[in-house]
Amino acid sequence: MNRNLTAACVGVVLLGAVGSSVTAVRAAEEIKVVAPTKLPDPKSPVGRKVENFTLKDYRGKTHSLDDYKSSKLVVIAFLGTECPLAKLYSPRLQELSASYKPEDVAFLGIDANRQDSITEIAAFARTHGVAFPILKDLSNHVADQMLAVRTPEVYLLDGERVIRYWGRIDDQYGVGYTRKEPSRSDLKAAIDQLLTNHLVEVLETQSAGCRIGRVHAPKEDSAITYSNQIARLLQKRCAECHRANEIAPFALTDYEEVVGWAEMIAEVVREERMPPWHASPEHGEFTDDRRLSDDEKELIYQWVAAGAPQGDPKQLPEPLKYTEGWQLSRQPDVVINMNDEPFTVPAEGVVEYKFFRVDPGFTEDKWVTESEIIPGNKSVVHHVLVFVREPGERRRENELAFLAAFVPGLRAKPFPTGMAKRVPAGSQLVFQMHYTPNGTEQADMSKMGLIFADPKDVTHIVKTTEAIHRTFEIPAGADNYMVEASSPRYDRELLLLRLMPHMHLRGKSFHYEARFPDGKTQTLLDVPRYDFSWQTTYRLKEGIMLPKGTAIHCVAHFDNSENNLNNPDPTVPVKWGDQTWEEMMIGFYEVAVPVDAKSLKPGAPFELQPTPESTAQRIIEGFDKNKDGKVSRSEVPLRAQAFFLRMDANSDGEITVEEVVKAMEQQQKPQKQEQKKPQEKLQQEQKE
Repeated sequence: MNRNLTAACVGVVLLGAVGSSVTAVRAAEEIKVVAPTKLPDPKSPVGRKVENFTLKDYRGKTHSLDDYKSSKLVVIAFLGTECPLAKLYSPRLQELSASYKPEDVAFLGIDANRQDSITEIAAFARTHGVAFPILKDLSNHVADQMLAVRTPEVYLLDGERVIRYWGRIDDQYGVGYTRKEPSRSDLKAAIDQLLTNHLVEVLETQSAGCRIGRVHAPKEDSAITYSNQIARLLQKRCAECHRANEIAPFALTDYEEVVGWAEMIAEVVREERMPPWHASPEHGEFTDDRRLSDDEKELIYQWVAAGAPQGDPKQLPEPLKYTEGWQLSRQPDVVINMNDEPFTVPAEGVVEYKFFRVDPGFTEDKWVTESEIIPGNKSVVHHVLVFVREPGERRRENELAFLAAFVPGLRAKPFPTGMAKRVPAGSQLVFQMHYTPNGTEQADMSKMGLIFADPKDVTHIVKTTEAIHRTFEIPAGADNYMVEASSPRYDRELLLLRLMPHMHLRGKSFHYEARFPDGKTQTLLDVPRYDFSWQTTYRLKEGIMLPKGTAIHCVAHFDNSENNLNNPDPTVPVKWGDQTWEEMMIGFYEVAVPVDAKSLKPGAPFELQPTPESTAQRIIEGFDKNKDGKVSRSEVPLRAQAFFLRMDANSDGEITVEEVVKAMEQQQKPQKQEQKKPQEKLQQEQKE
């Protein structure tokens, strides 16, 4: 017996549990409906028949499932107007709808979110180009019948309206990850298999997205209500981002909005996805720590379990007041656009980093004490970094002096009193833009606002430096590959202000450690689960004094395996590169250095200088293949043999750190003598 006929005959038994056996026999004879391969699971809708339902679309037109009797197959997609993944996948659903229309496959959208209004559904359909009907499931009756959980979530119904596939559309987008293209198009594969009378190979997949905002019967006698405890908690922990015109995809400032997200809020809090904070509590205290306490978490869980009651609106806290337009302490002294004209972000795919170079027209040195970058289009701007290109500088765009950043969740805060970054006269600013498409073509014109300090009020120069490793290669399939880097040991005392780890999509964990000159160490920051979607800046509550000669050592781990859902391609080794599918390993950190009168003079250069021992150590590490702390002649390539002979002072065939330091001192003596000659001549002329 052939495979299709066997499957169809099995359908007589299976469909008998969910529908008419006569229909099943007819299907078996015609071999037009391929039977499910399992009995209905109480927790799964696959194998269940969907009973007829009648709902209205956002135009008020009534639709019934029975209206589509002539369609060979029906796809039902549960959507939500504010769910980021629903926005991304709606254009793809429309493409599938159009491509399968000649095959008599009908598409229907259903919005079962209590928080989504008819007007919002209409705007959603218009914005994302959805031409198939989107129906409003006011009381979740259809969502309950079909055991729907999330948006977007799709169901493929056969000719008898039995569910043959349930889950995601494909695997390109998920919570916290985006692939360049899908590796499997699950819905399309299921449609093709049914249309050709084959078994659906994958009956269900795990759908990612937002939980459907269901209508609940709240316990009115609950001791925990929105008006009393929850509104205050959301104000304190969430509303900074989840409010109108901010970076979060929806607001959490009104009960009717919040109640629809209640179950989703409980889920992301329980999974520690929100509020976004990735530092281990065992090390360091930070001003921007967003973690919820156990008591705060329990309040949310109990409120949701009680049906998310509103309570007495008279108990609501006063609305918080936010700065209009900026988070800065006052209006900026200058506003700088990223470009002369907006950049167009495509609807889908992966956009390579974009670099825009801007001349702000600074004719004098500027001391920046506050900065804020505002995305022109928050729906597609993932992060922005701004660098300073000083006059005559030839370094690559992302190797320049770091000035400011915008990343999801970062709040603009001034440097401590008396501290500022210096932007020399004639400098250019380089905007590095990372865009993430949201399902429709968008335009962006981001901008930066700066507040300047008077030079006479500046007591400390703030510098961003780093521990960086550029020569690694992560093997294909490696799930915990380690890369280390150490900063130079600088020749002065530094006040550590904040830490900013940076990796790309394969980043797994990041660890900072201070290595003091006396050999002692101190863990500064541990990020056990690095998340590229949230490139957090960790501001220390109290600055840490780093004595002269202290190094910052960083250890990063990368996951280049197929288990990393962010991984663009686990089959290839990965090296350093600018783009997100390449990798970086940078432990940025920001320090403050006391200034003197010379440092404040216009045009006066200022750079952190490594100690001679630190420079010598880096030279040794560059050649030390066997990692024994010194360099033998066999470790030095032919082109550097002359360098080796100059350094090997005792001619023992090895170079040590001490020998390199002495060689550098000898090299500097003639330079110092040459510098002294003009000074001595000038002094003599002044005497005469």
